[in-house]
Amino acid sequence: MDNMHALIDGFGAVLTPQNLLIALIGVTIGTAVSMLPGMGTAMAIALLLPITYGLEPTQAFIMFAGIFYGGMYGGSTTAILLNTPGQSSSVVTVMEGFKMTRKGRGGQALATAAIGSFVAGTIATVALVFVTPITVDFAIGLGAPDYFAIMVLALVATASVLGSSRIRGFASLLFGLALGTIGIDAVTGQQRLTYGLPQLADGIDVVIVAVGVFAIGEALWIAARGRATKDEVLPVGRVWMGRSDWRRSWGPWLRGTALGFPFGAMPAGGAEVPTFLSYVTERRLSKHKDEFGHGAIEGVAGPEAANNASAAGTLVPMLALGLPCNATAAIMLAAFQTYGIQPGPLLFENESTLVWTLIASLFIGNAMLLVLNMPMIPIWVKLLRIPKPYLFAGILFFASMGAYAVNAQPFDLFVLLVLGLVGLAMRRFGVPMLPLIVGVILGPMAERQARMSLQLSGGDLSGLIGGPVSWTVYGIIALIALWPLAVLVRRRSTRVREPAAA
Repeated sequence: MDNMHALIDGFGAVLTPQNLLIALIGVTIGTAVSMLPGMGTAMAIALLLPITYGLEPTQAFIMFAGIFYGGMYGGSTTAILLNTPGQSSSVVTVMEGFKMTRKGRGGQALATAAIGSFVAGTIATVALVFVTPITVDFAIGLGAPDYFAIMVLALVATASVLGSSRIRGFASLLFGLALGTIGIDAVTGQQRLTYGLPQLADGIDVVIVAVGVFAIGEALWIAARGRATKDEVLPVGRVWMGRSDWRRSWGPWLRGTALGFPFGAMPAGGAEVPTFLSYVTERRLSKHKDEFGHGAIEGVAGPEAANNASAAGTLVPMLALGLPCNATAAIMLAAFQTYGIQPGPLLFENESTLVWTLIASLFIGNAMLLVLNMPMIPIWVKLLRIPKPYLFAGILFFASMGAYAVNAQPFDLFVLLVLGLVGLAMRRFGVPMLPLIVGVILGPMAERQARMSLQLSGGDLSGLIGGPVSWTVYGIIALIALWPLAVLVRRRSTRVREPAAA
C-alpha cells in the first residue's frame, strides 16, 4: 500500500499544467525523432541532456520518460510506411507492416501499433510499480562483492550478446572501459590516460561520449550512405480498425506484453529478441497462417506490444540496481549522474518523489501517445519528407551546442568530433555501440565496488567473492563465456561422427 500511496503522490506531482506540458513535449519529440530513419531515442535524450540543465531533475526526467515511450512507438511508422525501421526494435514490424501498406491497409497497421503500444505500455508500467520495489528489497542486502559481480555480468552479457561477433562486442566494451578511466584516480590522485592535457583531468563527460558516438556518428554514417532519391512514402489512408482487426489483435497485444517485459529487464535483453519471439509465436498460433508474409495484422500487433513492454522492463534494473540494459537506459543513467543522483537500492529512499513522479509520468505519457498519434499520423508522415541535408545540419548544430554547454570548453568540441568519427568507424565495421556506453558508465562504478571489496579483505582476491549471489552470478558469467566453446566442440564431434556413420 505504501507504493500505491507513493504512486498517487507521483500523479499529483505530474498533474500540473507545467509538468503536463513537459510530458507532452517529451512524447512529441520522442515520436518525431524516432520516425526519422537512423535516429532514435538514445540520440534524442543525449542531445537534450545539456539543454535540460536549467530544469529541475523531476521535470527533466518527465521529459526523458516521454521521449523514451514516444520513441518506442515512432519507429514503427517508418517500418510500416517506408519498409525502413526507425529503430532496431522495429525491424520485425517491417515483415508484415509494409506489406499491409502495399495492400492499402497501412492505416490499420498504424492503428494496431498505436493501440498495442498503449495496452502493452500500461500493463508493463503497472508491473514496473510492483516489481521494482521487490528488486530494491533484494538489492539492499547485497554487498560490494555482489554488486561487482552483477556489474561484471552486465558488462559481459552486453558485450557478448550484441553485435555481429563477440570479438567486436568486447572490443567496444574495452574501448568504453578505457574512456571511463580517463582522468584523475580518486584513490591515488594519479592521472590516467590524460597525456598531459589538463582538459582531460576531470575525464570525458559521458554526455559528450553519448552525443559524439550516437548523434555525430549516426549523422555522418547516414550522410555517407545517403541516396539522392527520396524514399517513397505510401499514402496512409484512414487510421482505424474494424471488428475483425480488433478480434485478431487483442491476443497478440497481451502475449507480446508478456514476452517484452521480462526480456527488457534482462542485461542486454533489449527489444529485439522479444519482438522476434512474438512474431514467431503469432505465426504459429494464428488461424490465418496463409496471410503471414503477405500482411498479417498479428505480425504487427504482437511485436509492437513486445517492443513497448520491454521499454518499461528496462527501467527495473536501471532504477533498482543502476544497471542499463539498452542504449536509451544508459543515457538516462548518465542523466541521473549528471544531476548528482545515483540509481540503485537507495534511490527509492533518497529520491522517492522523483522516482514515483517518473513512474507516474509513464502512465501519463502513454495515454498522451495514444491521443497524439492516432489523429496526427498523417501529419507525422510529413516529417519523412524533410530533406536529409537539413536534418543532418540540425543534428550537428544541436550536438555541438550541447557538448559545448557541458563545460563551456572548446576542447570538448574536438573530443566530440573525434568520438563522432569513432562512431562512424564502429558503424562501418559492425561494432555495437551499447557496450561502449555501458563501459563508460559502469566501468568506474565496477572499479569502485572492486576496490571497496579488496579494501575490506585487506587486498585478498577472495574479497571479490561474497555470498551466494556472487557465486551464482560468476557461474552465469562462466556459462556465457564457455557456451560458444561447448557449441563448437559439439559441432566438431557431430562432423566426426557423420563420416564414421557413412
